[in-house]
Amino acid sequence: MFSVLTAWCLGDELAEEGEEVFRNLTEVKKSQIVMPCHANHRQELSVGQLLKWMDSTACLSAERHAGCPCVTASVDDIHFEHTIGVGQVVNIKAKVNRAFNTSMEVGIVVNCEDLFSDSHWRVCQAFATFVTQRTMGGKLRPLVPRTQAEQVEHSLAAERRRMRLVHADIMKDLLTNRVQEAEKAVPAERTQVESVELVLPPHANHQVNTFGGQIMAWMENVATIAASRLCNAHPTLRSIDMFHFRGPSQVGDRLVLKAIVNNAFKNSMEVGVCAEAYQGEEPLRHINSAFMTFEVCDRDGKPCTLPKIQPEPLEGRRRYQEAIARKKIRLDRKYIISCKQTEVPLSVPWDLSNQVYLSYNNVSALKMLATRNNWVLNSEKNKVSLYTLEQKQVLSFKIEFEADVPAERAFMVLSDLSKRVEWDPNYERCELIRRVDDDDFLYRVVTPSICRGGVSCSSSANQGGMVQDFILLASRRPPCDSGDPYVIALRSVTLPTHPPTEGYNRGEVLCAGFSIMEVSNTISYFNQASPEVLPYISTDIAGLSSSFYSTFCTCSTFLQDNRDNPTPKDQPPSSTLNSTLL
Repeated sequence: MFSVLTAWCLGDELAEEGEEVFRNLTEVKKSQIVMPCHANHRQELSVGQLLKWMDSTACLSAERHAGCPCVTASVDDIHFEHTIGVGQVVNIKAKVNRAFNTSMEVGIVVNCEDLFSDSHWRVCQAFATFVTQRTMGGKLRPLVPRTQAEQVEHSLAAERRRMRLVHADIMKDLLTNRVQEAEKAVPAERTQVESVELVLPPHANHQVNTFGGQIMAWMENVATIAASRLCNAHPTLRSIDMFHFRGPSQVGDRLVLKAIVNNAFKNSMEVGVCAEAYQGEEPLRHINSAFMTFEVCDRDGKPCTLPKIQPEPLEGRRRYQEAIARKKIRLDRKYIISCKQTEVPLSVPWDLSNQVYLSYNNVSALKMLATRNNWVLNSEKNKVSLYTLEQKQVLSFKIEFEADVPAERAFMVLSDLSKRVEWDPNYERCELIRRVDDDDFLYRVVTPSICRGGVSCSSSANQGGMVQDFILLASRRPPCDSGDPYVIALRSVTLPTHPPTEGYNRGEVLCAGFSIMEVSNTISYFNQASPEVLPYISTDIAGLSSSFYSTFCTCSTFLQDNRDNPTPKDQPPSSTLNSTLL
């Protein structure tokens, strides 16, 4: 469902940093040369065949960790970056990122290799969820990440799981906006396809269940036919929204596959496809549904303009509207989640439809920063330490200290930014704009201007500098498992109701926040210093002052004072500004 910076994306960068190479015990590799029998009419590897190889490789990885049979529960969104030709080699690598109680997330990366030019390129990556088929029940043993890259994926797996659970709610929110249907369009029923497959032993896995990859391949086949009927050409599959297996299928089942074009946009179309199974006279069982995005390219590889679609009444109109909502979700994921952190634009516009992805990006960025292992100790005073990290011309800093306060209590107190003005001199004012939900909040923060020498000036004593303000999204997360930290992540966003105002310089926060460890009561504050943030810490980094020490000593004292004084429901207060955004 989501593509983010994975452990494999970090591989080259980590190698440069000198991290010891470690082979994950759950890692499974598959290499396959593409033969004509695997290819379509364009002599390119069939996506259906690729899905079968990906699913089998991921299943072996899951079973290696579980020690028992596993089945595919779902596969997140897949975006195909390149095609693979006959004679080229497909290299697939799968490994378990994290194990939960009875399910686990498996990361899959597909690369292509040209044996004649010795060139390699990325084809796609995916995240699959597998569940165990234990006869005696019991939980999966936890997976212990060994390397920095594995720690990142282990941490982000919990965030991706959270996003899967709220996907249906996002769709509901987006469907409140109705879109006018096009006139003079191709009737959707013209694209309808129905095909029946008999599940034979070669289609089953070692558990006699229909192979998940085989079902996905059959679904891709009928979706391609439906897309071809709209464009009267050979379409190219560009992406697949989540596959969600709702029930098993066995040898002897008749699998009914149905596909139809839900909507056509300027250069792409969405095809909805479902798989249902039956045996004898029993009713149809819903096995799987998916949504596939196709393009038609000209001889130069540029997308062609597609005809509009006229949806069928009732259910057809629902699918038409849902396709528009899913396109919005895909764009949000592409420009918010898929980018590397240094490529994400600052202050992405916030609205309810992209809130989940901004929150995910916010937390994942902080978790990735926190797992870096090459922090350099810059200065230390009475167990308050300042660390710095330089990477790709970006300076980050970390301040670490201990507080004799339960981690959960520190988490609740520090997550209320409106109270930060009581201990942080760089927070002059903090207003809660909106409480989005229990874990995400929008704030406007005003900071003092910086005088000569990096000293903060009050707005009344401003010596030529301008007071700054920030619009921040604060996202907090309790631990998913024991050993996980409490996380409070901050990043800049833009709000149409709060444009830059005269007299204030609108600042940007790329990535900042707290990580609180429960076992050691260690609190770490991180900040990826933007030009607007750097002046507040520059003298400390240069060793010309130790204001960070006094600030976080005050923070520790503040936590002690609020150790046994919970606010009502331990939630940030409501705001009179909420009505401007509701």
